[in-house]
Amino acid sequence: MSRIRVVITGTGVVSPIGLTTEEFWRNCIDGKVGVDRVSSFDPSGFGSQIAGEVRDFDPEQYMERVDARKRDRFTQMAVVASDAAVKSAGLDMDKENPERMGVLVGSGIGGIGTFEEQHSRLLERGPSRVSPFFVPKMIIDMAPGIVSMRLNFKGPNFGVISACASGAHAIGTAFRILQRGDADVMLAGGAEAAVTPMTLAGFSSMKALSTRNDDPARASRPFDKDRDGFVLSEGSGMLVFETLGHALGRSADILAEIVGFGATADAYHMTAPAPGGEGAARAMRLALSDAGVNPEDVSYINAHGTSTPHNDRLETAAIKTVFGEYAYRIPVSSTKSMIGHLLGAAGGVELVACVMSIRDGVIHATVNHEVPDEECDLDYVPGSARKADLSSVVSNSLGFGGHNASIVLKAYKG
Repeated sequence: MSRIRVVITGTGVVSPIGLTTEEFWRNCIDGKVGVDRVSSFDPSGFGSQIAGEVRDFDPEQYMERVDARKRDRFTQMAVVASDAAVKSAGLDMDKENPERMGVLVGSGIGGIGTFEEQHSRLLERGPSRVSPFFVPKMIIDMAPGIVSMRLNFKGPNFGVISACASGAHAIGTAFRILQRGDADVMLAGGAEAAVTPMTLAGFSSMKALSTRNDDPARASRPFDKDRDGFVLSEGSGMLVFETLGHALGRSADILAEIVGFGATADAYHMTAPAPGGEGAARAMRLALSDAGVNPEDVSYINAHGTSTPHNDRLETAAIKTVFGEYAYRIPVSSTKSMIGHLLGAAGGVELVACVMSIRDGVIHATVNHEVPDEECDLDYVPGSARKADLSSVVSNSLGFGGHNASIVLKAYKG
């Protein structure tokens, strides 16, 4: 039975190394690192004092001040990335049916900055001083809600929550919605703005974060033997997905084709991956089967690659399980080496990197990969970016709770 083909026609990024797709991608290729000491509050006393902040982001450059004040930072970033994605796709709303256009935004934590701010106000000034916008600013589904209102997208619309796999699950769900004919256009990805005192303290208490506070630019080092934890970051990555027929009908510039999606659960532990990366391996196998792509046809893997001891070792094991000896011939790199871990936004931003890799025929490096690890022995593209002919690309996202998601892209061939 033939399925509706789905293509990608637009991208938008807000990240620690760029406020547009092109700036983000140029800095990825150059190996620029967006990690530094936290500047939005005093991190003294925290175990980890570093983060990937989006330092030049001023929401009032993109929206009215009254609107910015009613939105948490994660929603503001989702709006900006979504606007950019729709603009880059060249969508003309005067010619579109808004009821056939939807929005899905993944976020692991949502408006925690708003929560912390209003909780302090409650304790210091009493319940009557809590903002009436507290709840709508905080809840995760407000990001897709606000985006839909701004763009007049009236189709499927909801938030997706699966920790660090949220953005990827939002994209996979959008893919399925389009495949079954329930929409013509879906805007999907992730947004996160969790560089806050409570979040930094919580992850620090878990011993999950890098404490390389004296050398932040070298703190995120996926697959490197000296890795000591991930770096908390923020941002948004949104993409425009369309049925192939719709994209061709408006003569859209097609960037890539999404051909496979796999989602699994470890059913094992709250935060630790399953032994051998079993759940991640099944997600990749499902995605490849869904795509009709043989393992030996994959030309690049954008790894979840968090820079934590457990993830990197077990994701490597999962890749070996799926690809066998061919795993040693596949370039594998981690965008998080430059931007840190954007949690629920990671899947969206990293899929944009995959799209740009296909477009330009280049793979960005895993920055800071300096000391080989005997348990992480694949080709992690150390040093600098590499030219490559990319036909099929896999993007992995794994989250607390045992959530695994894999997406397969192909270069569009008509």
